[in-house]
Amino acid sequence: MSADLPTLASIVTTDFTAITRGRPVRFDRLEKYRAGGIGWVPANISLTPFNVIADPNPWGSAGDLRILPDLDAVFFTDATGAATPLVMVPGDVVELDGAPWSCCSRSFLKRAIEDLEAETGLSVISAFEQEFQVSGASLEAAHPFSVRALRRADGFASTVLLALEQAGVDPEMFLAEYGDNQFEVTHGPANALTAADRAVAIREIVREIAANRGWRACFAPKTSLAGVGNGVHIHVSLVDAAGNPATYDANDPHGLSQAAGSFAAGILRHMRALTVFTAPGPSSYYRLQPHYWSAAWTWLGEKDREASLRICPVLTLGGKDPAGQFNLEYRAADATGNPYLSLGVLIRAGLEGLRQKLPAPPVFSGDPALLSADERVSLGLYRLPGSLQEAIEAYQADETVRSWFPPVFEETYLGVKREELKIADGNTADTICAMYRDRY
Repeated sequence: MSADLPTLASIVTTDFTAITRGRPVRFDRLEKYRAGGIGWVPANISLTPFNVIADPNPWGSAGDLRILPDLDAVFFTDATGAATPLVMVPGDVVELDGAPWSCCSRSFLKRAIEDLEAETGLSVISAFEQEFQVSGASLEAAHPFSVRALRRADGFASTVLLALEQAGVDPEMFLAEYGDNQFEVTHGPANALTAADRAVAIREIVREIAANRGWRACFAPKTSLAGVGNGVHIHVSLVDAAGNPATYDANDPHGLSQAAGSFAAGILRHMRALTVFTAPGPSSYYRLQPHYWSAAWTWLGEKDREASLRICPVLTLGGKDPAGQFNLEYRAADATGNPYLSLGVLIRAGLEGLRQKLPAPPVFSGDPALLSADERVSLGLYRLPGSLQEAIEAYQADETVRSWFPPVFEETYLGVKREELKIADGNTADTICAMYRDRY
């Protein structure tokens, strides 16, 4: 790293396609941008992953916005192998008078957090598990999960953990996964906004470290139709106003508190519509298939990795208290989904369950396809959308989920998704996987 090169800080926003974009400023002058931010253009939100603006869109060439940096969320690391440090500062997109912009995903999550707390006194603690694959690396074949699978990429995992630690991400684990050249990285539990910020930072830091080794890190849901998918697993638990765990009840056969049961019921009730935000790429639905260890049905399971919403195991070994560990894992998500929107819609759906005091859903294990239609209905098991178009239709049919967004948000978001469908149209599944592999 040259002392002559200025360090730049990118003030960023993550768009509807989960691409993080922004503008750089000198790091040593970051404070001057606290109040006024940097300029931004409304039509940027209509960009697709293929760097064309969806047409039609409600913005055209008019308008101006600002991105206000959150200086309590600065991610800094000089451990990526680049000539200068990577500095990224998430921000909120606002109007010129400072009012939150209707299409700012980070502001959407913040409002969901605020409404949950105001109405219930509860807050969400969250963490993201993210899977990715590396390409361009001459890595020898190795058994899944083996010591050799990790050691063959010697230095990569250690560098990622060092950089994430330095950036304040609180990394928990980096492991070799099941797929070819596939890895998973996790971070420690945090409040919902911090967790989403960390999810974004992890993607950018991992990509930079891989690039500086001559590799490419790919978070796309499927890199090939026959290949193993890359998921994003979103963990959520509830705490009360004093910060005490509120997800666990030792008297419940599955450990769910009344609040957690209602929260889970809200997510499952609206899950078909939620997938348009949590798994919003055309290639997402090649992964959301039965027997792929991902998610295919609206299903609450206990320790079952086919479930779309999973009650995670807890340790009592060594006298550990299960209350602080107990959490739910949402599995119908991937990295084409914006982390702020993905977590925000989960909180909104959970809040709907709490408002209506919904009973906890039945806990199921097995193969829903082996049940009769009536049995599936009685257990609340419904097939998730099989394509992005079906996910759009499920969203449009769910008036509750639609009510969370202003009309211009819906118009813009669906415009982007329809543009992606147009770009993908006529291509084979493997070609679509490759298209998204090269963009994520």
